[in-house]
Amino acid sequence: MSKKDDDNPFEEMQKQLRDLLKNKNVQVAFAPFMQSMNANDDPGKKSEDSVKDNPPDEPEPTRDEKLESIRAFNRKPKEIRDYLDRFVIRQEQAKRVLSVAVCDHYNHIRTCLNDSQKANASYVKPNVLLLGPTGVGKTFLMRNVAQLIGVPFVKADATKFSETGYVGYDVDDLVRDLVKSADGDAELAQYGIVYVDEIDKIASEASKSGRDVSGRGVQINLLKLMEETDVNLHSPQDMMGQMKAFMEMQKGGKPSKPTISTKNILFIVSGAFDQLGENVRKRLNLNRIGFGSSDEQSHNETSVSRFLGQAETRDFIDYGFEPEFIGRLPVRVACEELSKDDLRDILLTSEGNVLEQYRNDFSGYNIEFKMTDDAVGKIAEKAAEEKTGARGLVTVLEKTFRDFKFELPSTGIRFFEVDDQTVENPESAMSELIEQNRDQVDDSMLSDVDRFVDEFKRNHGFELRIRKPAKVALVKLATDENRSVLAFCEKKFSDFQHGLSIISQRTGKKSFVIDRKAIDDPDKELSKWVVDSFGKKPGEGE
Repeated sequence: MSKKDDDNPFEEMQKQLRDLLKNKNVQVAFAPFMQSMNANDDPGKKSEDSVKDNPPDEPEPTRDEKLESIRAFNRKPKEIRDYLDRFVIRQEQAKRVLSVAVCDHYNHIRTCLNDSQKANASYVKPNVLLLGPTGVGKTFLMRNVAQLIGVPFVKADATKFSETGYVGYDVDDLVRDLVKSADGDAELAQYGIVYVDEIDKIASEASKSGRDVSGRGVQINLLKLMEETDVNLHSPQDMMGQMKAFMEMQKGGKPSKPTISTKNILFIVSGAFDQLGENVRKRLNLNRIGFGSSDEQSHNETSVSRFLGQAETRDFIDYGFEPEFIGRLPVRVACEELSKDDLRDILLTSEGNVLEQYRNDFSGYNIEFKMTDDAVGKIAEKAAEEKTGARGLVTVLEKTFRDFKFELPSTGIRFFEVDDQTVENPESAMSELIEQNRDQVDDSMLSDVDRFVDEFKRNHGFELRIRKPAKVALVKLATDENRSVLAFCEKKFSDFQHGLSIISQRTGKKSFVIDRKAIDDPDKELSKWVVDSFGKKPGEGE
């Protein structure tokens, strides 16, 4: 390798920036940028403004506290498994394997931080490969592990990567994103977790034309990260990052470390590997005629994913992975498909499940709902038919609640019940609910007329005293047009502020009575008022 190749690739860029900034015109152009940096570097001002604008609800752990937590890591595998049980249903084997791998890794980091001699000892990272269908909780598992330990976490899809030289997302950006998630703290980020999903998409089975060049290149670049390498914190395209680093040097500050080591970053990769299960089953010869009962054969046909747990290194190589790449993933575990009962348990027992999100959505309008056991069962049944795991719950719940979310906030209804018939036919159930609470709905719509009156006075300074028959007429007309009362009134009286301003200038009048005639033909009534105002002397109001 030539000396030029060993040089820092950013030294030439920094030299060019230094020469560029000697130009006075450039200094003027970049003055706002330099001022913003100076403002950001004023800790007193930043602290004062942040406390004023965004008072923290509770104190965040300091950088030193986070690092001390890593140095004093003392979690046990069962404790991590039990924590994950609160959020993810089933996946017992995946939880056990992940818990052990995480404890092994952070125990090693703790040992190295407290004993410098052991830091140089040979160590094979327990990087993990998670296999399994979509929606079974792979991402959720890793996100909660990182949250429990208190380390930075970043997730990305392998499909956005490209080999260096191709247009796309550079794999090194994974590590840079990890630093961003650590608020720019590279020392903290070097103990974080990187999670790469859809890893099976960068593998291609061997064919006459060979493997995909770009996918192979991405694997090679990723395996370097997973083992140990130094990553530049600023990519060559990151001009603002280069400018900031140069400004810090110009001000005499200590330059931040330009690279970060991936030695202690734990890598987790995952994928559905749809075809791999079928390949393993064929290798095991479990689909041959005459082996097992017909019931077992039928069960195997619908449970190909269960063979993922029996995949061996040669299966991954045949699938399209480089031997060196798959060798950097020594810990492998398959997640299980979710059954209808599993999806039901997610709705009933999992912390932070999607049903709670819908409860929070409705609570924003002061609306509550109760869900019967039959409804939970029906939702789980329909979600299982979606074949997308826990994501199927979102699909079914969205179909169930879509019309309720749209209609109920404007009705005044503050409680409703969801049963199995609601799930089967949500539109009919919502219509029935509105009819059963018609008086409450009408009262709410009448109050929306008052809301319009208040906004009209606030925006234009005129009081509209709308009589009860006129209010009822507005509500009926808005209902017939399937529009909100507020929007209907705004359209109905869109020209009133201009006409009322003319009247007010002539008579000083600020309050106006709106009766049924003004609803039936507002333009005609307003014109009449304007004409009548010219027959009055200033100050002659009602």
